[in-house]
Amino acid sequence: MALSQLDIKTSYSTVHRIMKKHDLLKKARRHPNCLTREDAAVQKSVNLIQRDFRSSALNQKWLSDITEVPCSDGKLYLSAVMDCFNGEIVGLAMDDNMRKELCIQSFENACKARNACGMIYHSDRGFQFTSYSFRESLAKREAIQSMSGTGRCYDNVRMESFFAMLKKEKL
Repeated sequence: MALSQLDIKTSYSTVHRIMKKHDLLKKARRHPNCLTREDAAVQKSVNLIQRDFRSSALNQKWLSDITEVPCSDGKLYLSAVMDCFNGEIVGLAMDDNMRKELCIQSFENACKARNACGMIYHSDRGFQFTSYSFRESLAKREAIQSMSGTGRCYDNVRMESFFAMLKKEKL
């Protein structure tokens, strides 16, 4: 744009090559591909939340997700459970992998902390949340599973927003 205003004729590729040579290109922010890997063979739960994150009492609607935190010695995976009533994180678990046990542990921690049962438990369709072991854990606490669609981050936006704020402000 500035070159054309000075009546200097050049192509985009020439400008790009010169800027690259002098290290003047902005490095693109890396956006990881969706980490959610759904298990196609497992029966899916319906989306009971339908993006309505309001709750009139404690322990009615819980949201959950997993995030990856890069560390100097590898990756840390964080699974959290949020109560929709007040936005409080009621359960948490961390590990160096994102197997189903991570989600089971965060759910169990939340249930023990609140002595809760019978809530709607909303998550994405990741293999951790669709596993038989995880669903068995939900059944023990009479929790009703709700799942958002694969790749639909707005279906669990309140939890995604929490992780984004955590990473920007605290990590």
